[in-house]
Amino acid sequence: MINPADWIGHPVVLEGEMVRLVPLERAHFPELLKIGADRRIWEYMSVDGSDERRLLQLLETAVLKRATKEQYPFAVVEKATGAIIGSTMFHNIFPQHRKLEIGWTWYDPAYWRTGVNRECKYLLLNYCFDVLAAIRVQLVTDEINLRSRKAIEGIGGVFEGVLRHERIRENGIFRNTVMYSILPPEWEFVRHQVILKK
Repeated sequence: MINPADWIGHPVVLEGEMVRLVPLERAHFPELLKIGADRRIWEYMSVDGSDERRLLQLLETAVLKRATKEQYPFAVVEKATGAIIGSTMFHNIFPQHRKLEIGWTWYDPAYWRTGVNRECKYLLLNYCFDVLAAIRVQLVTDEINLRSRKAIEGIGGVFEGVLRHERIRENGIFRNTVMYSILPPEWEFVRHQVILKK
C-alpha cells in the first residue's frame, strides 16, 4: 500500500528547454491574475478566471489542497525571461490506485501554439510514469474545446469517451467532458511522439 504522504514529494520542480514548472506559491499570484484577465483563456473552462476575485480564490484553494495531498499545482515559468506564463496541476490524485489527472492548465495566449504546452505535458507525464510509476494518467476537456482536444491527442492521449452533462459551468451551461488517458504500456510511444513533435 502506498502512503499518500510519500507519493508526490514536495517540492517538485520539473525543468525542460523552454519552461520550468515550480510549485505554485502565493508570490506567483499577482502575475497569474494579470494573465488570467484575458477572457480567451476561460472560454471553455467551467470557471471564469477573468474575474480576479474568483481566480484568486481558485489559486488559494490550489495551494491549500496541496497541503492535504488533493492537488499539486505548478506555476509555469519561461526559462529565458523568468516570467510566469501560466499554471497547471496534478489533481484527482489517488495514490492507492497509482492514478491522477493532469489538468487546470492555462497559459498566457501569447504562448499558445509555441511548443510550451507540449513541453509541459512531457515533463508532467515523465514525472508521472518514470518517478511515480503511475498506472493511469487522465486528461479531460470540454467536448467543444477543439484546440484542447487536438493538443491532448497530439501527445498521444487515448480517447475513452464523452461524459454527458458531466458538470455545470459557472455560467449555467451544461458541459460534456471528453476523457482521455495514457497507460504505462503507451508511455514509450507517447514519449517518442512528444519528443519528435516538439
